[in-house]
Amino acid sequence: MTASPVDPIEAYVGADTAVISAEQRDQIAERWGLDDPPLQRLGAWAGQVVQGDLGTSVVFGEPVVDVIADRFVASLALLALAWVFSGVLGFVMGLVAGVHHGRPLDRVLSWWAYTLASAPTFWIGLLLLYVFAVQLQWAPVCCAAPIGSLPGEVTLLERLHHLALPALTLSVIGISPVMLHTRQSTIEVLSSDHVTFARSQGEKGTGLVLHRVARNAAGPALMLQFASIGELIGGAVLAEQVFTYPGLGQATTTAALRQDVPLLMGVALFTALLVFLGNSLGDLTHRAVAPHAREGVR
Repeated sequence: MTASPVDPIEAYVGADTAVISAEQRDQIAERWGLDDPPLQRLGAWAGQVVQGDLGTSVVFGEPVVDVIADRFVASLALLALAWVFSGVLGFVMGLVAGVHHGRPLDRVLSWWAYTLASAPTFWIGLLLLYVFAVQLQWAPVCCAAPIGSLPGEVTLLERLHHLALPALTLSVIGISPVMLHTRQSTIEVLSSDHVTFARSQGEKGTGLVLHRVARNAAGPALMLQFASIGELIGGAVLAEQVFTYPGLGQATTTAALRQDVPLLMGVALFTALLVFLGNSLGDLTHRAVAPHAREGVR
């Protein structure tokens, strides 16, 4: 951030810095420690973090903890909806593709997954925005609620209406990895000895897939789904910017563009904690669903 070409004082003022005097510039720099060497600023920040203080946001003028809490609450519904949708749809599509391995349906689903995995999040968001908001006018263009409405006046249906396109954009980036890993796990399970034995006992079709394949394929899918929380948050930065959604992702972009170092560092710590929790939950869930994973660790 200190190597950025953005002038932090100009970003703080938000207007032409020629209208402020040299004394005012010095006061702003002293207030935020902008004249201190980078290592000194980092040390001061680390000392505050040890004491439980993440500092004050330059842009919002509030404690970083409060800004993150308010914005994360706004993003939570978006992230949760996209996370659930991508996991469920990716797992089901992976099962279908694995069961039809080598057939046209498998090729179509795999091609679709690789295409989505290669597409940038902001491009998908712009495409969905153009089709469903501009052309078809089925969805709103921006924001988390109708423009001009007070928070208490917004209905649940209106919130879901504004949430649909951003959540769909975010879920798309999570479908592909879950689907491809589930597909591969399904293919391996179908070729295993216990499935061959079950087939010799007369099991087949949907019953075989649900009782013999789904649980074994669910372990890797769940672990990957929990581990994808970091990518989901990263995608939210772009998706919320495209749809002007007032969440944690948009706050991160604002902090980067306006040299709000305390807020950006606080967001980095917060997201690192979420990724750590996601990876830990994924590992525990994998061991619970697939008992052989515990045996492998021993």
